[in-house]
Amino acid sequence: MRYDAGMAEPIVTPFGATVYLAAEGYDAELLDELGRGATPLVKGGRLFVLPGPPRPAAWAANVWLDPVRIRFETPGDAARLLGGMGKSWAPMPVTLFRRTALLAQRVPFTAGRPLAFPSPPPPPCGAWTLVAQDTLVASARCTSPFPNGAVHFVEDHTNPPSRAYLKLWEALTLAGRRPVPGARCVDLGSSPGGWTWALERLGARVLSVDKAALDPRLAKLTRIKFRQESAFGVDPSTVGKVDWVVSDIIAYPERIVGLVERWLAAHPTASFVVTIKFQAKTEMAPLAALSAVPGSRLVHLFHNKHELTWMRIPANPE
Repeated sequence: MRYDAGMAEPIVTPFGATVYLAAEGYDAELLDELGRGATPLVKGGRLFVLPGPPRPAAWAANVWLDPVRIRFETPGDAARLLGGMGKSWAPMPVTLFRRTALLAQRVPFTAGRPLAFPSPPPPPCGAWTLVAQDTLVASARCTSPFPNGAVHFVEDHTNPPSRAYLKLWEALTLAGRRPVPGARCVDLGSSPGGWTWALERLGARVLSVDKAALDPRLAKLTRIKFRQESAFGVDPSTVGKVDWVVSDIIAYPERIVGLVERWLAAHPTASFVVTIKFQAKTEMAPLAALSAVPGSRLVHLFHNKHELTWMRIPANPE
């Protein structure tokens, strides 16, 4: 690939490994999850390399599925090559920040504009990073359609009782499914009602459960029925047919896993979106039972903190 007389064409070679971008602030969790053999792509950065094909990685904000190494002579060469590999790209700078910024001006760029919910995710974008003055690593295919896994929404600053609704919006956007009008939903541990608000806005009927009171504005809505009791005390078999079970409870992972198992047994065709929060230490062992549920996955959402989200959303619910 030659663009100027006398100039060597860029050299593209398979990278021979998968590249994982750690969720910001959770490098240690990702490294522990990936296990032995995982190494930083560049010292001090959030990108980690592991030989072999991609594997599930809950603490990864994005996974580069087909990374290649590109040697080039000028930024123009690199930009033209990336433009030929994909329509949109997101830079992930880990070193050489000034040179990365200069190259980013030439590469087709995905800006990551705020998404109006409910809307489908943007078209997939690739990711790249400079590892040396004349070398970059890039992947045209990634697991996240959002630039470096960063999801931004057009927020409602007036009506929701908390910003927690952004986690549910993100999970539903990534899943490509959401409750339809009239769907029967249960929100366990709902107070003050961020997730209940988001479900009701979609036209769903919501059984909202918490020992603490629901925001008074939500209690007046006819599609919401509120039970002021512990989410752990509700018998799943007594609530009738359920299409969706969601939960953002603050509790130890073991208790959340037990709660999910009870509701899953009673409502095996329901869709689930459940936050699992950690205390000072990240204990992944209790989550093994949930990870083994067919069709489910654990993810660290962009709007998660020291927590993961477990999702089991059947493609063709009964």
